[in-house]
Amino acid sequence: MLKLVGFAASNYYNAVKLALLEKEVPFTEELAWAGETDKHASPLGKVPYILTEHGPLSESTVILEYLEARYPEHPLLPRDPFAAAKVRELIRHCELYLELVARRLYPQAFFGGTVSDRLKEITKTELQTNIAAFSRLVHFSPFIAGPEFTLADCTAIVHLPLVGLATKLVYGHSFLDGLPIKDYLARVGTRASVQQVDAERKANTKAMMSRPPH
Repeated sequence: MLKLVGFAASNYYNAVKLALLEKEVPFTEELAWAGETDKHASPLGKVPYILTEHGPLSESTVILEYLEARYPEHPLLPRDPFAAAKVRELIRHCELYLELVARRLYPQAFFGGTVSDRLKEITKTELQTNIAAFSRLVHFSPFIAGPEFTLADCTAIVHLPLVGLATKLVYGHSFLDGLPIKDYLARVGTRASVQQVDAERKANTKAMMSRPPH
């Protein structure tokens, strides 16, 4: 049986977990905190990674693509090549141009650290530009790529709340306020998979924050 390795406080771990639950793929989970991973399975020590019948596989987007190809039942990519590419486009924008840019703010927003004024200004400019671009791609009708729940939703559900909260805590308002994120998250929040992932994320985050510093 496929095994998902990492920790449920990780948004990238939860993107993969959502896809597994939505696709109804049987899997088990193995807890591995950052810095405690098997470097042969995840060479950079990142989570998540999966252990398959053929060996380990790392990088969340690669894992999502593998799951879609290996388990075609309950598809999370449209059959139409262009529509599927648009889903991938949204994933790339959400990860590279929103979450990874907003991640610069996480030390101050979530972990009691500080971010320099210069880095805050650079990040603000980049995020405002990138969110405007993202707004021209999304649909919210009712899902982020259109009428069907896709891998883009698995990504957006775990990343967008962090982007919104980080900007709110650092700048005083969420940079995502111009998008219907709240209504979107309320809609997808009725799904059993999303409720399970969110509950387990909260429990694991509490455990993570109570761990002694390393």
